Amino acid sequence: MTELWKNSAGDAYDKLKADGKIEELGSVLDPGGVEGWWLPTYLVEAHPELATIEGVMANPELVGGMFNNCPDGWGCRIVNDNLIRAFSLEDSGIEVFNHGSGETLATSMAAAYQSEEPWFGYYWGPTTPLGMFDMTSVDLGDYDAEAFASIQNADAPNPKASSFPAAPVLTIVTKDFMASHPDIATLMGNVTFKTDTMSQLLAWKQDNNASNEEAAVYFLKNNPDEWSTWINDAATAKLAPLLQ
Repeated sequence: MTELWKNSAGDAYDKLKADGKIEELGSVLDPGGVEGWWLPTYLVEAHPELATIEGVMANPELVGGMFNNCPDGWGCRIVNDNLIRAFSLEDSGIEVFNHGSGETLATSMAAAYQSEEPWFGYYWGPTTPLGMFDMTSVDLGDYDAEAFASIQNADAPNPKASSFPAAPVLTIVTKDFMASHPDIATLMGNVTFKTDTMSQLLAWKQDNNASNEEAAVYFLKNNPDEWSTWINDAATAKLAPLLQ
């Protein structure tokens, strides 16, 4: 598995690891999966006070007076609802709009950005929208592991504020695969993408209606500094003529 999100893998993953059946080769995303509350960068550049949640709540009219929330049934909805309570966000005059789907959440960001209007809400990466649009993550304060663990519970009685941690996204192989394919395991253990780079690659793929193979070639041609450390000199020499 080249993209295992550890925070959603559950007890089965922990048991496989404890039983010695799988091996973690490394993180495929750096710093990992990102989550947060975002504003268009043009808005923060025009109003630097919006860089923090305190500044946003003090100026609800500057962010359009609305927070774009996750749909029902998503894990982020539980966390966001608890953070909304922890910050007393609605008391500041910001209305919470709960989207009916991921598509409408993404579309709302795109529509606001293309019109250079305010937009304030939750999103995550790597994703196509964060690759298409220059967005700034609002500073929600320090990450508090205990507080964040509690706000993942829908019934949290007294939620406390915390920023979102980066989610580990790992490359995993079975012990048998590692023994039978050591060269591939070594290579895949070296493969790490910057999260921002992956979002930009997803955006390029959509904009160009490109295949996975075309996106791979585009990445190799345009990001040699990122992948050159994955392979040895001999492999680099073999690959170079294909990228001319």
